[in-house]
This record gives sequence, C-alpha cells and structure tokens, in this order.
Amino acid sequence: MARAIGIDLGTTYTVVATIQEGRPRTVPNAEGQHLTPSVVAFTSAGEPLVGQRARRQAAANPQGTVFSIKRRMGSDYVVKAIGREYTPQEVSGLILRKVKADAEERLGERITQAVITVPAYFNDRQRQATREAGTFAGLEVLRIVNEPTAAALAYGLEREDVHTVLVWDLGGGTFDVSILELGEGIFEVRAVSGDTWLGGDDFDQRVADYLAAEYEKVTGARFPADGGARVWLREVAERAKIELSSYPVTQVHLPPLGPWRWSQKGPIGGVGGWEKLPWGGDSLNHQRQLWASSRQVEIALTREHLERLTEDLLRRMAACTHQAIADSGLSPNEIDRVILVGGATRMPAVRRLAREVIGKEPYRYIDPDEVVAAGAAIQAGMLLGLVEKAVLLDVLPLSLGVETQGGLAARIIPRNSPLPASGARIFTTAADYQPSMDVHVLQGERELALDNISLGQFQLSGIPPAPRGVAKVEVAFEADVDGIVHVSATELLSESEMRVKVASTKHLDPREIGSLANEALHHAEEDREKRQRIEAIIEAEGLMAAGEMLLKELVRPPTGPQSQRTTQALAKLREAMAWGLPEEMRGQSRELRQLLAEAHKEERRPSKSVGSG
Repeated sequence: MARAIGIDLGTTYTVVATIQEGRPRTVPNAEGQHLTPSVVAFTSAGEPLVGQRARRQAAANPQGTVFSIKRRMGSDYVVKAIGREYTPQEVSGLILRKVKADAEERLGERITQAVITVPAYFNDRQRQATREAGTFAGLEVLRIVNEPTAAALAYGLEREDVHTVLVWDLGGGTFDVSILELGEGIFEVRAVSGDTWLGGDDFDQRVADYLAAEYEKVTGARFPADGGARVWLREVAERAKIELSSYPVTQVHLPPLGPWRWSQKGPIGGVGGWEKLPWGGDSLNHQRQLWASSRQVEIALTREHLERLTEDLLRRMAACTHQAIADSGLSPNEIDRVILVGGATRMPAVRRLAREVIGKEPYRYIDPDEVVAAGAAIQAGMLLGLVEKAVLLDVLPLSLGVETQGGLAARIIPRNSPLPASGARIFTTAADYQPSMDVHVLQGERELALDNISLGQFQLSGIPPAPRGVAKVEVAFEADVDGIVHVSATELLSESEMRVKVASTKHLDPREIGSLANEALHHAEEDREKRQRIEAIIEAEGLMAAGEMLLKELVRPPTGPQSQRTTQALAKLREAMAWGLPEEMRGQSRELRQLLAEAHKEERRPSKSVGSG
C-alpha cells in the first residue's frame, strides 16, 4: 500500500514525517537534513531549484529566487520568472514535489497521500490554495490540519489525563495561539488567535535593518540596494539572531561593500562570494565614497538590543495570546501546560514573554522544529488506520456570515465553533418584487461588511414577485473539518436553491487578515456606533415607506389631527435621518410606529351605516 506522509509546509522551512513502527518519525531530505528551506529559484538553466540549492544561489539570483511564498497563499500575487508567471500554489507545489520525491527516495516507497498543516488563522482561500498546492505536487490531500492542533496531537497522543494546553506557534512567517483540552483520546480546540504577518522572518528583518543602518553610520556610505546584497544581509541577520539565543552578545562582520559585488565565482560553498571592482570614476566625492565603503565594519549586537528592536513584535504576540485566553473562557491559571512550536520560539525573549503572559514555564521536552510534521503524520496514520484513533475537534478561526442591507455583516457561524460546523439564518427581500438576491460571503469579526474578508459572491434568482419583506431566503453555511466553506441559499416558498463551494472573486493579500480579531476588539465601540446608526436608518426608511403608503391607501382622505400628527412625524423622522443621529431616529421612529398602528386600527373599525327613513 502507498504510504501517506505528514507535511509541515512552513514559511521558512518544510518538514516531512511519517509513521514508522507506530510512531512519527521525520524523514531526511536528499541532503540528509530534516528541514528543507521553503525556497524556490528559477534560472535559465532549466528545472527550478528547490530547497538548499535554491537558497545557496539566492544572493547571485535575487530576482529569480522566491522566499516566504506561504505568506502569499490565497492572494492574486504572481511570480514572474523566465518568461512565465507562477501562482503561489504552483511555487508551493514545487516545494511539496521536492520533499515528496526526497521522502520516496529515502523510504523506498511511492507516496500518494498527505496531511498538510496550515496556520490556525488561515482563512478559507488560503486553505484551498494549500490543498491546490498539494494537487500540483501529485498528492491526494487527506486533510488540512491547523499547525498548533498538529503540535498538540504529537504532544498528547499517549496522555490519559485530561488537561488544558496552550500552543504558541511562532513560525517563519506566521504566529498562532491555540488553547486545547486533551485527554482520553479527545483533542478539543477551545480557541484560536494569531497573526499571519508575524514570524521569525520579521525578527530577521529588524536585525538586517539595524545592521544596514550601523554600516551607513560607520562608513558614511549607503548600504548597497541591490537584491543580492540584501539577501546576503538577511542571512547574516538570521545567524546573528540564532546566536543571540545562546549568547548575550554577537559580533557581526560586514565586508567592504563599496567597490565589491557579489559573484557566482566566489568561494562560499563553491557558489558565490564578493569580488573587487575596478575603482573607476574621476570625481573626488566618488573616490571618497568608494574609500568609505571599502572599510570592513564590525558591529556588536546584544540580546538586550535585539529585544528593543523587536519589542512591538512581542507586544503583538502578547495581544494575540490575551485574545485566545479571553475567547476560551479560561483564566491563565487554568492552563496546565505551554507548548512552544517553531524555531523562533528558541529566542529567550519569546520564552520569557510566555512566562509573563501565561504565568507558566514553557514545556521544553519537544522539538519545536519537527513537532508539527509529527502531528500531521499521526493524523495521516489515524486516517489510514495505522495509529489508534483520537477524536480531533478543531475550530473555525474566524466568523462566517453574509452582507445584509446597509452594508452590515451578519454572522452565521461564530469564530471558535468546533469543526465541522454549520449554521443558517433567514433573510427577507429589501425591495418590492425583488426577483433575485445577491449573497456576499464574508469571514471576519467586524460589524461592517467592507471591514471583513470577502470570500466570494453569488446570486439566487427565481424569487417569486412579492412586496418587500415577504419573500424569505435561508442562507446556510457548512464548514468542513479542513475549514473549507460550502454555502447555499434557498427561497423557502419556491424552493429555488443555489449551492456553491466558496471561491474568491477577489484575492486579498494575507497582510489584510493578520489581526482581524484584534482589530475587531480595538474598533468594537466605533463599529457598534456605526451599526446602530445604519440599523436606525434602515428601520426609519422602512417606516417612512409604510407611512407614505398608508396615507395614500386610506379609503377616506386623511384629515384631522391624526393626519396632521402623522405628517408631522414623517417630517421629523426625515429631519432626524438628515442629521444621522441614531437616538433621535429611534425616538421619531417609535412615534411614527405608534401613529401608524393607530391609523391601521382606525381603518379596520367598521363605519356606521345611515338608515333609510
């Protein structure tokens, strides 16, 4: 039987694991390493390079080398290389194809199936894009599993006691927090939070920016802006960050970069190095610039300074953690264990932050680089009957809903609902004799539709002609265990139905969804006021239409005090709507509603007949 593997498709590195003798084991790649760089290079020589080979030539080929493609999953970003365009799914597919082939060579078996992990905060589009990447690589994707859930699965598979764990997953490009209850074969996710634009790469970039600024301060020359030098600097920055996890200070040596350039003929790994250029140029300023930038620069970077450079990133991590704890309904002292996942969690500042926010020492007896792939392999083994089954209850990371009248967002399945999840709501038409209804599917926590993620739109037609508010349409959502969404809309009288698997009509950059839950919390009061104002306007517009219709349709011409009061109430409501004051609109709406009720009552009262003599 063909073997299934678990794949941690990371922003910076990709790891593969499989079940051997009943336990998860990571599978080395062709170079004998357990971590394969998630890097792809396109060259004119032929087949794309993937992994360490791509990373080694990056400084010499910055334009053709792709890093951190995971951050672009689910977006309309394209990679332009050697005369064609590649989607993020195709680039990720090349990475998956490489690790699949390496695993087949190492295990001596054909591999056709895989469980692939994603950040807990990936939305529907990003999850579907990950599944497509697996298909590009020739894999049947058995399941998409959240990375923190996979880590908890690897940690708690053999535990019998029931306890609560918090998983902190700081990868190369994403940060996730998940709170789970484990024990007796059940893994239930209580809450998730996170930021899809926060990871170890961002810490590297802060160090790189600091080194470039120090270089310019010492030499008086600008740090080279060409891509090769910048790629090289990021590698230097990453090594400095890693060294500061073990030592309080590191020395960074920057070579003279003025009259030098990166060459593929250099000595580094036999692939590239710095070579000296002829001086050139006659002006005195040009000669001074070259002299200044020809100096070797040595920079001392302390762990304390690194923490100052990245303190805002640490604050963002703390905010996500507080959000997850609040959503779980637990207090920090009810969390039994803290599990750190991802190589970036080795930074002392990250471990200290975990202690400060949660009040517990992080669990140290787990490999942060390999635990997610191990959990994915366990899930694959359970699906194929190779591992004793556990019940894995994951949750929906962001609420699902639709846009309603006035641009409001109506939630149908709330965030942190256990998967699979379903929900439905009934909506009515907003206009008389409306023949169709547009269904705009949203994901997010904000009160207004435009502040949430658009997952797609479709139209339900064939609604029977009727006055506004009469025709009723049920919108139903189903989110499967992978978090992928199916939506249906049904007109209840005619039973006309439209059913879709949500596909985006407009891809958004993942940067736009990184902190939706935190944004919702930050803008809660502002959003509440906007919703109240819009709801008041919608109510007032409905009453205005009803009032004007009633005055037109009365059998007897509207005269007397009642007619005058109704006309005055309509005028006051129009004025309140012009000012846009919710409380004033509600007050005038209540008065008009009462007058309309009295008018209806008067209209239904039987008139006295005049008898003949």
